[in-house]
Amino acid sequence: MLYVPDGVPPVIKSTVARLDRTLPQPGEILVRQGGRVEPDDIVARGQKHNPPYMINLAQALALPPDQAARAVVAPIGQPVNAGAVLARRRGLLSRRVLSPVNGILYAVDPATGYAILQPEPQQITVTAGIRGIVMEIIDQQRVVIETPAAQIFGIASLGNDCYGVTRLLTLDPGEPITEAMIDAQSMYAVLIGGSGISAAALRKAVENQVRGIIIGSISESVLREFFQWTKRLPFLPGLRNWQWVSQTDSPLTIVLTEGIGSAPMATPLFELLANNDRREVYIESNTSLRHPHRRPRVIIPLSRSSNTSLEPPRPPLRIGATVRLLDHDHLGRIGRVRSLPALPQRIPAGIRTAAVEVLLDSGEAIWLPRSCIEVIA
Repeated sequence: MLYVPDGVPPVIKSTVARLDRTLPQPGEILVRQGGRVEPDDIVARGQKHNPPYMINLAQALALPPDQAARAVVAPIGQPVNAGAVLARRRGLLSRRVLSPVNGILYAVDPATGYAILQPEPQQITVTAGIRGIVMEIIDQQRVVIETPAAQIFGIASLGNDCYGVTRLLTLDPGEPITEAMIDAQSMYAVLIGGSGISAAALRKAVENQVRGIIIGSISESVLREFFQWTKRLPFLPGLRNWQWVSQTDSPLTIVLTEGIGSAPMATPLFELLANNDRREVYIESNTSLRHPHRRPRVIIPLSRSSNTSLEPPRPPLRIGATVRLLDHDHLGRIGRVRSLPALPQRIPAGIRTAAVEVLLDSGEAIWLPRSCIEVIA
């Protein structure tokens, strides 16, 4: 998977991380500005109003719309419980329609036979997620928390935001997570692997209540097998209209640092995660391949240090810079900038463009468009 670099390197060893904890609409903020919070502390609570249900009574009762409206037995404008009878057809072909949720039956349209059922609001609590200090409270809806932290930006993720303690399962960025590596000690942990994971290992992770998994890549077939998707996924190599799958119902959070396939995790990212084994982490799982571009973020809170920068570094592209390659043939590999011509260069594809010469660890030197590299340091 390729993406356009935004100037922030994928690995940041020390900076001040800001985390927004937001209610869907204004509610009650339970912390004060300047106060310290722990990951499990509830910082806000409120309500989420779900969209109304449109129930086709006429179809369900096999009646004309006006007769279906007269068959309603639940009181209009009054609360109804899940499973309560909304409408009933009597006689030989008796039928009934039950309420799918707790809510209020607002109206029934005799012209269409549709009933409008508004679900009762869902009570929501928002936890801090990380250990830090409350820096801002905005409109009784947002709480901004800051903490000194290391950060890693992935390529894409599946699942919801989560937090836990890291557990390193592999010793090499090219080693995948296997089913045998996961056991009861993985409960509530965020597992760190190398190049990938099998569908069997994902299922075992769910059984052991693993909260998250951070790996280099995952194959399209593993995703289809694990989620039991019948259609091929819309991100095959060579396609130009990639779209990321919105999968918020995933039983665990999966962060990919390189993308789809079998690429190993980039060494600098793996080393940072390995050096922070058994540490608390927060995963901000949000992927958008279109504007606004969003990458998943792994936040590793650190003890306060005078070396912590207030803003994430934005290392410039220069000769000697360490870069990660983003083109299809070298995705995830690390190299150093050997030359940086001011004028456009002809690359192997046969076109002239702003290019950079990169020296790989193997000693091979290659030319790439500047859009196909990401500066790490």
